[in-house]
Amino acid sequence: MAITQAMCTSFKTQLLTATHNFATNGNAFKLALYTSSATMGATTTAYSTSQEVSNSGSYSAGGGTLTKVAPTSSGTTAFTDFADITFTTATITARGALIYNDTNSDKAVCVLDFGSDKSSSSGSFTIQFPAADASNAIIRIA
Repeated sequence: MAITQAMCTSFKTQLLTATHNFATNGNAFKLALYTSSATMGATTTAYSTSQEVSNSGSYSAGGGTLTKVAPTSSGTTAFTDFADITFTTATITARGALIYNDTNSDKAVCVLDFGSDKSSSSGSFTIQFPAADASNAIIRIA
């Protein structure tokens, strides 16, 4: 089993058919956490409960709703990002995460690989997103 960080191939195609709307008043996106037993990568097409971490503290099945950073561009790169998300009073061990479109049939956007198991014990489990700019934003099209 493996989690491989990737922008999902289905997401790339769906961008061309206007399936995803990242505008402030657009679709709702969520982040779900997964154990090291999960198999996810570029071929992932939708959110699944298989190998998702167990409910704990403020984390429940399906994960948490992400706060979007409005899409913009700099130079020839368009990008969008999300605010950091924290699950509180949680005991979690996660190897990766899936960002997905909760508004549109739970379609997958991208898989995040943490590189190793990350844990919290009755505390805060925080996902810190990179700077929202053309070089670092979590979703960039150059």
